[in-house]
Amino acid sequence: MFNFASNMFIAILLTATFLFISSSSAIVFNYPEIQSCVNDTTCGSGSLCGTCSANVSRCIRIQPHSPIRKVRGLPFNRYSWLMTHNSYARMGHKSDTGSVLLAPMNQQDSVTAQLNNGVRGLMLDMYDFENDIWLCHAFHGKCYNYTAFQPAINVLKEVQAFLEEKPTEIITIIIQDYVTSQSGLTKIFKASGLGKFWFPVSRMPNNGSDWPTVDSMIHENQRLVVFTSKSSKEASEGIAYVWRYVVGSQYGSEGMKNGSCPNRAESEPMNTTSRSLVLLNHFPDTPDFIESCNHNSAPLIDMMNTCHEANGDRWPNFIAVDFYKRSDGGGAPAAIDFANGQLVCGCDSIDSCRPKMAFGDCTALEASPAEAPNIVASTAAPLTASATRTGGGFGSSFANSSGQHLQLDLFALGIIFMGASVFFFSISELAGEHEARTRSSQ
Repeated sequence: MFNFASNMFIAILLTATFLFISSSSAIVFNYPEIQSCVNDTTCGSGSLCGTCSANVSRCIRIQPHSPIRKVRGLPFNRYSWLMTHNSYARMGHKSDTGSVLLAPMNQQDSVTAQLNNGVRGLMLDMYDFENDIWLCHAFHGKCYNYTAFQPAINVLKEVQAFLEEKPTEIITIIIQDYVTSQSGLTKIFKASGLGKFWFPVSRMPNNGSDWPTVDSMIHENQRLVVFTSKSSKEASEGIAYVWRYVVGSQYGSEGMKNGSCPNRAESEPMNTTSRSLVLLNHFPDTPDFIESCNHNSAPLIDMMNTCHEANGDRWPNFIAVDFYKRSDGGGAPAAIDFANGQLVCGCDSIDSCRPKMAFGDCTALEASPAEAPNIVASTAAPLTASATRTGGGFGSSFANSSGQHLQLDLFALGIIFMGASVFFFSISELAGEHEARTRSSQ
């Protein structure tokens, strides 16, 4: 009889395990269908109707949710911002020289449109050209009519107009700096009217400590953070050398390999904590409009999880992509919302954060203009103590989900095993009683 009870226990345990796996799969992979659409008006605010890799019209997120509208008062490095790579290189743009452009295009819309869609970081390549400073792609290290887009001051004036109109917004610019003219950058920033918004180098921490709070940056009207790739200009022009304050992942196709998050050559290693800001670059060597749907979907999330470990359990403060409006659903905006949730309040989305909440005391997602991204435990690496506290990672699947978590799976598994154990001991006790009655009757 005991053998019968043992066999019954094993059978129940196997059945329970099967049921757990089935139910767990349903929690993690059974997502609501992505919303189909006819035109932009059928999608919520912050989304557009588009056709990506599935060749089906669906609502695609193009705007992250503003973290400082949810929780203010934190240091600048406790937020994450969407950044566009080669922000000026817009599809369909004709060179201001009048020449046809024979240069890669990295974005779909103007810098003004990007800023209105929640982009808060710009990457700009600046060169001396035509006795001015231009935004340009180089050919053999030089700017030509067919690689020059427009004078840099044009885009800087777009930034100036945005900051004037939006007095609580903060913009970061990273300059790939090829300008050799004396005080060239200082002159165009002054001429553009951006000097009044300048965040001074003297307020930037270079020892890994927290930045000033966004509230103080807004109050002081120091809402433009500018970095240059030329170290000498910090002393000569007061423009911060980017790699003194930021660690950055490898750009281009080399930086998009699964399971690896190397730093770019100029940057310190990704886990260098003396740099308070973390930049995740996620774009190929050559911009690819079609493939960007895939690049900005699951692979971006996988890389964010991989880099989280490489960064010393830090989430990115900037995520830089090509074609930020392209994805299979949530895209780079949903990745930003997740990173902000982790940085601001230790939750899986910025929508779960609220003022004065205890870190990690997550609430149900609030109704928002765009659906929440799918959050599951990362499988990229074993969970660290920090990752366990904050929810682990952002799931590889990029469809929208109900946001249930690993903790629920473990709780369900515990209940199943408890039930199976109780049943086993009950059967064993009955078997013992039956055996005793059998012996007494004999």
